[in-house]
Amino acid sequence: MCYWQTGKRANGPTGKRAHGQTGPRNTMNDLFEQAAEQAAAAARPLADRMRPASMDEFLGQAHLMAAGMPVRRAIETDRIFSMIFWGPPGCGKTTLARLIAGQTASHFVHFSAVLSGVRDIRAVIEEAREQRRLHRKRTILFVDEIHRFNKSQQDAFLHHVESGLITLIGATTENPSFEVIAPLLSRCRVMTLEPLPTSDLRRIVERAVSDPEQGYGRLNLRVESEALDFLVKVADGDARAALSGLELGVSMIAGVENDDSAVTPLKLDVGTLSSALQQRSLRYDKSGEEHYNLISAFHKSLRGSDPDAALYWLERMLSGGENPFYIARRMVRFASEDVGNADPRALGVALDAMEAFRFLGHPEGELAIYQAAVYLATAPKSNRLYAASKIVKKVIRETGSLPVPIHIRNAPTRLMKDLGYGKGYKYAHNYEDGFVSQEYLPDSLRGSVFYRPTERGFESDIGQRMRRWRRTKHPAGQKDTKKGEPVSKRPADPPEPEE
Repeated sequence: MCYWQTGKRANGPTGKRAHGQTGPRNTMNDLFEQAAEQAAAAARPLADRMRPASMDEFLGQAHLMAAGMPVRRAIETDRIFSMIFWGPPGCGKTTLARLIAGQTASHFVHFSAVLSGVRDIRAVIEEAREQRRLHRKRTILFVDEIHRFNKSQQDAFLHHVESGLITLIGATTENPSFEVIAPLLSRCRVMTLEPLPTSDLRRIVERAVSDPEQGYGRLNLRVESEALDFLVKVADGDARAALSGLELGVSMIAGVENDDSAVTPLKLDVGTLSSALQQRSLRYDKSGEEHYNLISAFHKSLRGSDPDAALYWLERMLSGGENPFYIARRMVRFASEDVGNADPRALGVALDAMEAFRFLGHPEGELAIYQAAVYLATAPKSNRLYAASKIVKKVIRETGSLPVPIHIRNAPTRLMKDLGYGKGYKYAHNYEDGFVSQEYLPDSLRGSVFYRPTERGFESDIGQRMRRWRRTKHPAGQKDTKKGEPVSKRPADPPEPEE
């Protein structure tokens, strides 16, 4: 467990005197201590050195940090509320917590869920009581990677958040709905952080290149435009990944990592970055054309039932640093759009591949994506669901909010029943084959057909079933399997089960 000082945060050594010290720092021990602090500061990773020291330096997350937005307003007024920062790596969760630490007058504690347990939580709670009793200060507790706490550890916070003893700020890359217990989640506001856009990543890297104190401003470093495009693309919205990639690339051309004293101009090109990151450089231009060309080639290969081409374009994207989850999401969409009910299992295969990669990661999880790609490429194809969605959306735009036919309306109250809601509804399970002919569309759309299945794969079975149902136009004489007598002789259908 570690603590951050409140007040303005510095990126390097503070230079403050030790508590109780009255004279100048002129002893040999002080000189050694100061030199050690400076060496430690210089050895910090570039991503840590370049953390914004003020809200004006913070880039991205405008929905939270623009003027008047909730988090910025809370920081400026020092009215911090319990919240959970949820977002991908490198989007600014920890940086926001440090900005709060530097601005608030409250006692601020940084707590790592990876390194701490219930015993440490109790110590923090006791310290919070002391801060309130002795200094009349509230305690803001920042829990990094809060999703790593189990239920009992999270329960230890619950009462103290509710009583106001601590204000909890959690940071997580996982969905809080699944990883944070419901009672604790209900007492916090979830602040969703997005991956940083390309423009902000470029500014962050350019700032690191030009900053003479914390970055490489004293190196006379020039980063080629193509190299910057490649770095930003590979980072995929992650500022930490972008700065770490820059640092690694600079270490290769400067000779010594973190060497910021060179005078000779240095040039960082895409080849050096590609070698440093062990990534093969694809053509990433400013418009992102090649990115979309590759995903288009992959999608069309799947649609064209060519598994070999699909595997080639898949590996081109993976080798170029494409986010595997982006590819997996496109395959999930493909399973519904281009395979559909011709093979209903395709959707499950695509979802399973995405979950398998989430579980295994690189490189083992890539094989699951390969497997799903081949399955989708060789599955029978149908776009009739996609076509039906287009047609029905067009009809709704043109016809507006047509009333629900009265016989299929829900009737949970006596008034609704008296008005005729649900009257005449036929309960399908009481009829032969679980089917009864009745109208479900609004009157003006009677007879409309939106979904027309193909004769490929499982859709062939669906088509046969639908044609048989559509031939059953007249219910007279249709057997009620519950009563065993013709529908026309039975007085009334039983009520529909309560919704």
